[in-house]
Amino acid sequence: MGFERTIALRYLASKKQFGFVTIISTISIVGVSIGVAALVVVLSVFNGFNGLVTSILISFDPHLHVESSERSAHIRYDSLTNYLDSDPEVNGYSAFIQNKAMLLARNATRVVNVKGIDSQNIASVSGLRESIVLGSLDFRGVKQNGMVLGMALSDRLGAVVGDTVTVLSPVGSELAMLQLGQPLVRRFQVVGIYESNNKEYDGDYAYVDLIAAQQLFQMGEDVHGIEIRLSSIDDAENYKEKLIEQFGNTYRVLTWYDLHRELYTVMNIERWIAYVILSLIAGVASFNLLGSLTMTVIEKTRDIGILLSMGAEKKSIQRIFTFQGVFVGLLGSSIGVTLGLVLVYLQHEYHLFPLDPTVYIIPAIPTEIHILDVVLVTMTAVALCSFAAIYPARRAAELIPVEAIRWE
Repeated sequence: MGFERTIALRYLASKKQFGFVTIISTISIVGVSIGVAALVVVLSVFNGFNGLVTSILISFDPHLHVESSERSAHIRYDSLTNYLDSDPEVNGYSAFIQNKAMLLARNATRVVNVKGIDSQNIASVSGLRESIVLGSLDFRGVKQNGMVLGMALSDRLGAVVGDTVTVLSPVGSELAMLQLGQPLVRRFQVVGIYESNNKEYDGDYAYVDLIAAQQLFQMGEDVHGIEIRLSSIDDAENYKEKLIEQFGNTYRVLTWYDLHRELYTVMNIERWIAYVILSLIAGVASFNLLGSLTMTVIEKTRDIGILLSMGAEKKSIQRIFTFQGVFVGLLGSSIGVTLGLVLVYLQHEYHLFPLDPTVYIIPAIPTEIHILDVVLVTMTAVALCSFAAIYPARRAAELIPVEAIRWE
């Protein structure tokens, strides 16, 4: 098979002439290179944003979220906590209560998620304490009626540390609407403001002490669930299966990924759409390659006839032009990958495309290279170029030797 590769390379880069066919082959290589470089850069940007989002979420969220399989049922979690206490994989766990309530501060109102937490254990499962930018997480300094607001939420309410916020609980609201009772109202003092860099949390979550939340939502000693942090976040999915196997359908177990599945689904869809669209650049280049190889077959008809008359098999002729397609794909991919990696490196080191730090939490567009992406892009380019070479290769193999030799 050595002579087939040699002839394919000679046809691809002829030193004797630089004609129209060679120009089209060069354009094909340039097109493949541009498409591959664009794919490498765009996929690295998607990886960068994906990694940024994941780092923000896992630094703030628990690894596992366990609650009753029926949201309205407030069951005991003694068996679960006993199991967690004896498991070395568990770094920490904490009970929580979460419900909707209306917050009133000055002239502003806002319906938010009020979450009751154990301030003594929350640091072992969440990054809330590290996210405090003003005040503290000391609920009990104000007789358990302390509240921590997200930065965006405090801005909308116009509430700062030390202000009093009125909370209107949904408990008893139906009787109040029928004028058969009074709504449950409690006053909380803002003791801290946090910033998680997650708009969902910063704008829609307020944290209070677990006991205060039980009183606010009249739950007695019940809780809605348990949040768990493991020694390694990579074990979250396996530990979820472990809990389901241990407790069956008693609890609903969600990993940090499950809690944000919709976000990751959208990001993956955008990633694949970008991959398909940018692959069209390499696809267009492969059509140019099809044309250049077809003209090469016409130009080299006499040479093909001589090879066939000397005993070369039709499969060998077909391989010559197939190799040309593969060589164009490999050469274009090599140039494109190199160019793409250089651009990604320059963006990472020198911030060629900066972002406004007053608007975004990062100074520039993030990038992150994954080896599998580079392999996938290279294989796609080579596959497209190889596919484009199928028709010219078959046409060359079907030539009749006598007629090919007489052709000029």
